[in-house]
Formats: sequence, structure tokens, C-alpha cells
Amino acid sequence: MPVQGAPTQTAVYQQFTPHRVGLPNLIDYFRNLWQRREFADEMSRSRLRGANTNTFFGQAWLLLDPLLQAAVYFLLIMLVRGGFHHLDSAKQLIAHLTGSLFAFRIAQTALSTGAKSVTTAGKVLLNTNFPRLLIPLSAVRTTFFRFLPTIPLYLAIHLVVGGPWSWRMLLSIYFLLCILVFSMGLAALVATVNVYFRDTASFLPYLSRLWMYMSPILWLPTQLDRYPALLQSVIQLNPMFSMLGGYSELLQKSNWPDPYMWFSSAGWALATMVVGFLFFISRERDFAVRVL
Repeated sequence: MPVQGAPTQTAVYQQFTPHRVGLPNLIDYFRNLWQRREFADEMSRSRLRGANTNTFFGQAWLLLDPLLQAAVYFLLIMLVRGGFHHLDSAKQLIAHLTGSLFAFRIAQTALSTGAKSVTTAGKVLLNTNFPRLLIPLSAVRTTFFRFLPTIPLYLAIHLVVGGPWSWRMLLSIYFLLCILVFSMGLAALVATVNVYFRDTASFLPYLSRLWMYMSPILWLPTQLDRYPALLQSVIQLNPMFSMLGGYSELLQKSNWPDPYMWFSSAGWALATMVVGFLFFISRERDFAVRVL
């Protein structure tokens, strides 16, 4: 029988509210992001180990793959042009093609791997509490470490073709950093879109191939005047025109890139990073429901 005077027990219910898409406290979010940076590093290392890049043949393929692509495109250009009348022109194209293609693969690979980074991380999303932005950032980190072995390869090619060495080549790091920052924002953006539209990842290879043709890789930035005015305007709106154009000119030529390339590269990189990061963060609380 109940005891008189005893306090009555009341049921406590947890209140559940509908999910709302929005931005959290960004200062706390990025502080937590920095504190968990080792988590992204370990995710990147696991991808590299999974791709057998810690073996001899895995490391060799990191060099052979872009080198074979450059050789294929060089032969294609030779067939289209009908050969080269001057050996210096062929050497200049080899140096430009390899350097630009190696750098472009940072953004190209970040686009493809970043798009699938969230949709393939279902168990991690459910079982671990961390800022989800670390997922596409770890994919970009993996892409960058795949790019690093191509640097000594390009330096060797530059030496073989007789390219002049200059301290200005060090300034190409500026455009390389712009490409890296741009790739981080691009990976976050396409990762978010691919969560809601799964066919995005299937469409990206065709888009990246068209993007490469519109970028100064198979052609030199100085050849832009050969195209119609409308096509020139479209090409100049391509972020890679400024980034790869300035990067290539600092590596292969003694003249300075146009001031437009310096400011345009930084503007595109920062704008893409801000838009991509904010769009990703505003939607990441919805990922666990939509990925599964």
C-alpha cells in the first residue's frame, strides 16, 4: 500500500524537435574541427594504405599514371598539329603539359573522390561524433599526398628539356596553394550535392574531362587570342585558367603572370572555400538520415 507523505514520482519525457537545417556556432565548430584534425589524417592514411601506396609498385603507379596520361595527350597534340617544326616547341609543350596536368589532377581528383566521400562513410557517420567536414577534407589531403611524388618527377622533366632554372619558380607555390584551397571548397560542395543527388558522381567524369579541355593544359595561355571572343570570355571565367596559367608561366617562362591571374586565383579559391564549407556545414546534420 502507498505510504502517506511520500513524494509522488512524475514521468520525465525527452522532447524531440524536427530537424532544422542551419549553421551552428562557427567558432566552436572550427575549433572542434582543428582539434579533430588527426581524425582526418588517419582517414587519409587509411585510404592511402588501401590503395597500396605504401608499397613500391603503389608508389611507382603514382608516377606512372600521370606520366602516361601526359604522354597520351602529347601524342594526340602531335597528331592534330601534324608534328612540330621546331624541337624547342616540343620541349616547351612537354614541360607545360606535364606540369599543368600534374597540378590539375589535384582539383580533378578532389572533385571525384570528394563527391563520394560522405556517401561511402555511412558507418562512420552513425558511430562517431565529429565535424563531418573532416570527411571531404581528408579526401583532399589524400589527393595532395598523391600529388607530392610528381614534384621531383616534373623537376627531372624540366631539367631534361633544358628549361631555365629561376627563383621565380618558387612563387608557383602561391598558385599551387590556391588550387589546394579551391579543391577543399569544391570537394565540400560536391560531397553535399551528391548526398541529395546520387547521380552527381556519375556525371562528374564527363564534366572534369570538359573542364580539362577548357583549362590551359593541352594549350598554352598565350594561345588564347586564337579563339573567338565569346570563347575567350568563357575560358577566362574558368578558375583553372588563372591558377594553371600563372602556375605554368612561373615554371616555364621568365615573365611574370598577369596581375589578373594573381587576384583571380585567390578570389576563386577563397570564394569556393567559403561557399563550399558553409553549404556543407549547414546540411551535415541531415547526412546520417540520407546516406543510409
